Amino acid sequence: MTVDDSGSGEDAQGADSGEDPLALRLEGLILGAERRYTPFQAARSAGVSMELASRFWRAMGFADIGQAKALTEADVLALRRLAGLVEAGLLSEAMAVQVARSTGQTTARLAEWQIDSFLEGLTEPPEPGMTRTEVTYPIVELLLPELEEFLVYVWRRQLAASAGRVVQAADDEEMVDRRLAVGFADLVGFTRLTRRMEEEELGELVEAFETTAADLVAANGGRLIKTLGDEVLYAADDAGVAAEIALRLIETMAHDETMPELRVGMAFGTVTTRMGDVFGTTVNLASRLTSIAPKDAVLVDTAFAEELIRTQDAPSSEAEAAEEAAAAEKEGEEPPTYRFALQPMWQRPVRGLGVVEPWLLTRRDGG
Repeated sequence: MTVDDSGSGEDAQGADSGEDPLALRLEGLILGAERRYTPFQAARSAGVSMELASRFWRAMGFADIGQAKALTEADVLALRRLAGLVEAGLLSEAMAVQVARSTGQTTARLAEWQIDSFLEGLTEPPEPGMTRTEVTYPIVELLLPELEEFLVYVWRRQLAASAGRVVQAADDEEMVDRRLAVGFADLVGFTRLTRRMEEEELGELVEAFETTAADLVAANGGRLIKTLGDEVLYAADDAGVAAEIALRLIETMAHDETMPELRVGMAFGTVTTRMGDVFGTTVNLASRLTSIAPKDAVLVDTAFAEELIRTQDAPSSEAEAAEEAAAAEKEGEEPPTYRFALQPMWQRPVRGLGVVEPWLLTRRDGG
């Protein structure tokens, strides 16, 4: 926050006079406390410098408010806790700022969604003549404790799953730079759709796509990294899991007449993970493969294909699979079964990544 460290400034209550009374009542209900502090007073009460307090607040995504009296006891406690973690040596100052930023970014999106899509629908006046103002406050009052408990529950579940993946890592380096299968799923012709569809229809299509994709990724053992409207990014520790997700996405969307065609690109390799996102050449390659994939098809890179062959999820070629089947039949044994088939495609230069050889991934009959 850009403030004067003298602590002087206009009292927030005077500034509040132009604010909507319902907005102030809702703020008090949600925060559970009244406005008591200016930023300088909050920093002083928390025992932290104004500079560090400003870094924390900006990282959490809150705007500069000058010296308005707009902060509560909870704001002071939050600053004190973050600073305490630094003082105890549990977090570096840079890491504490990252904690504030990642938490702020994640919860900001959640809060926006809940207000725009969830709360807005619930607060439609139930009777003619009633205003949304008359309905909103009691609805929030009822929902707030339930949503708070649910948020903590989901966060603990996600934290447990993430911690489990970390302790299973082979070494410390693998905790940050890991070998993962990364996939992009992209709606074909989305830009053209934006010009033809009404905003509400487009919003419903995007929501249906994101919901379906998120459910399929989670149900089949992957992790949804982020959604970008017409595109989703996901990852999996196992190439076979990622391949199954990709094909299920294609199959599910193909059965929905309201959805455009889908294309998926995947790559396997070292990925840097940071603040819940993934970065690196592997991610870039998966994105490039998506852009050149045919409609309703999945393209993977050579490393991904080799990993499926190594884990015996796919044969190196149909000729080899036929030879294995013939040999097994001769010996009176069951032939090996494969879930997926791989077909090498044309080599082509990809900007920034050199020449790549995509492989077309499909289900294998009898796999």
